[in-house]
Amino acid sequence: MTHRVVLLAFPGFQSLDVAGPMAAFEAAGRYTVQVVATTPGPVRSSSGVSWLADRVPAADRVGTFIVSGGEGVDAALQDAAVMRLLQRMSRHARIRIASVCSGSLLLAGAGLLDGKPATTHWSRTRQFQQRFPQVQLDADRIFTRAHNVWTSAGITAGIDLALAMIAEDFGQELAQAVARELVVYYRRPGGQSQFSALLSLQTKEHRFDGLLDDVRGQLMERHSVEDLASRAHMSPRHFARAFRDETGVTPAKAVERLRVEAARSALDAGAASVQKVARDCGFGDPDRMRRSFIRILGVPPSALRRSRAAAPADARS
Repeated sequence: MTHRVVLLAFPGFQSLDVAGPMAAFEAAGRYTVQVVATTPGPVRSSSGVSWLADRVPAADRVGTFIVSGGEGVDAALQDAAVMRLLQRMSRHARIRIASVCSGSLLLAGAGLLDGKPATTHWSRTRQFQQRFPQVQLDADRIFTRAHNVWTSAGITAGIDLALAMIAEDFGQELAQAVARELVVYYRRPGGQSQFSALLSLQTKEHRFDGLLDDVRGQLMERHSVEDLASRAHMSPRHFARAFRDETGVTPAKAVERLRVEAARSALDAGAASVQKVARDCGFGDPDRMRRSFIRILGVPPSALRRSRAAAPADARS
C-alpha cells in the first residue's frame, strides 16, 4: 500500500523545496507523489521555471501534505484560497502536514502553528517572530515536530524532513537506503543548527568578528566577560551591552555556541573520547558539555554519536 504525498506549489515557490522531498519519497518506492496548486496548471517558480500542478485531491486521499516556501510566500499569505486549503487539510487528524523553508509562514498564517514549536529559514526569523508571536519559533533547528505538524528549515532541510518521515513510516533501514541513494548524510538531527555559529554571530558592523574568531581558536581558555572586554578595549558593562545589541546574544551564550559547534564537529568526525572533546572544547567535563548540547541543539552528545553510527559509510566519508 502506498502513501500519498501532496506538495503544494504557488507562484514564486522555491523549486528545491518541492524537488528535494520529492526525490527522497520517490527513492523510497513506497509513496505516490503529486504536486498540486489551488489553481491547477503551470505554476511559475522563483527561478522562472514553471511546474505543472494538479488539482488538490480530496482530503481522504492525502497522507502527507507539504507546503513549499520561496519568494512567493508573502503573496501566498494574502491568498484566501491557500489559507482555506491549509485549514481544511488541518481538520483531518490523519493527515500529516509539513512545511519546507519559509513555507512555515503559511502554516502559521493559517493558524496551524499556534502554541506549537516551529522553525523557518533563518532569513525569515524576524518577520516570523513579529507576525506570529504566538508560535514557539526556534529558527536554529533543522526541523520540528508537534504531533502531526512538522516544519523544516531552509531548502535542503526538506530532505532531512522527508528522511525522518520515511523512517517513521517504514523504518530506519529504508531511510538509510534512501540517504545512500541520494548521497546525503543520514540523518541530521532536528536540533542541529541551520548554519555555523560564527556566521550566525556576525553582523553588518563586523565589530566583534575578529574577537569571535580568536575565541573559536582558543576554546580551552575561560573567556570571561572581563577578559573579552579587555581584548575589545571596552569596559565589561559597555562590552556586554554592545555585544548583545549587535549579535542578539550574551557573550557567554556566544562562547557556548562556538564550543558546542566545535564539539559536535569533533564527535561527527569520530572522536573516540567524549572526555577529550569536552576538555579540548572548553567545557571541562562531559556533564557540562551534555547540558550545553541539550540547551543549544536539543539533543545530548550521545544522540549525535548514535546518528553517526547509523549513517551509511559513504555518507560519513
